[in-house]
Amino acid sequence: QVQLVESGGGLVQAGASLSLSCVVSGRGFSSYSMGWFRQAPGKEREFVAAINWSGTSTYLIDSVKGRFTISSDAVKNTIDLQMNDLKPEDTAVYYCAAARGGILDEVNYWGQGTQVTVSS
Repeated sequence: QVQLVESGGGLVQAGASLSLSCVVSGRGFSSYSMGWFRQAPGKEREFVAAINWSGTSTYLIDSVKGRFTISSDAVKNTIDLQMNDLKPEDTAVYYCAAARGGILDEVNYWGQGTQVTVSS
């Protein structure tokens, strides 16, 4: 069992920055692929970013490239998402995710989510 606990959401104005953090615990989590998803009101949950624990492999969707950065800290057991130049369309509940295989294939564990609201 792997536990994921997110923090760092909030209400900001467009152009501001927020940093989300996911604390990971449990058995065997260091072998999992990690990532962030988001779900806006009335929309399906979408993939945002992925990383491996060594931090040597990262991937972000085009709409956040150049604005968001995903990072991992194997000592603190955290996966962070630094979000800069936020836009109203980034408003969503953000979820930390862990997968035994590829993060886009099947997510095995989800965090509880943290709300990010960007006002125009």
